[in-house]
Amino acid sequence: MRVLLIDDHALVRDGIAALLRSRGVEVVASVSSGAEGIKCAAALAPDIVLLDVRMPGMSGIETLANLRERGVATPVVMLTMSTEDADLGAALRAGAQGYLLKDMEPDDLLPALEDALRGSNVVAKELLGTLAGIVRGGTSTGDAAPSRNAPFGDLTPRELEVLEHVAQGMSNKLVAKALNITDGTVKLHVKAILRKLGMHSRVEAAVLAVESGLGKNRKG
Repeated sequence: MRVLLIDDHALVRDGIAALLRSRGVEVVASVSSGAEGIKCAAALAPDIVLLDVRMPGMSGIETLANLRERGVATPVVMLTMSTEDADLGAALRAGAQGYLLKDMEPDDLLPALEDALRGSNVVAKELLGTLAGIVRGGTSTGDAAPSRNAPFGDLTPRELEVLEHVAQGMSNKLVAKALNITDGTVKLHVKAILRKLGMHSRVEAAVLAVESGLGKNRKG
């Protein structure tokens, strides 16, 4: 695994880099600003980006949005001290693959990054309640909420199947294998699901599915 670190605190960067290297991870670069991070992401093509949220100048959210606007699809996991609803919602809208807290157990970091690299969504356990509230409330992320009376009414049977598997934390590859379809087809279904639900990330859709009990009465 090749990781790019973006954090304005040198001690934090050095500590995370040392932790990852001690576990056999290659840290391709460790930079202090969003602008530097964007350049490194383009030049070094890391497998995953670990990005702080609160940074002077260009924030982590702005950095992530910039990366996505430039077509950089590399998984980005936010690593922050912020437990603010607004930061979590903004990170999801911008396309973050995960949102972790800096006070997490050191041994939990690498497994979380490995999960994100496989396509799973990783969110700090402490924030799952906040995330569920954002999804249920709809307005916390700044967007109009889709109808909660029948949130999945516009989804096709196949899209519902895909969403059930996504809600279990499966990557596109695993969903494709389970449903005997291609990865590309799964990606198209996920895009359609997010568009129909008025959401911006797999995490939001997965939490809505779990909160709504989707899949509890279905087999397979």
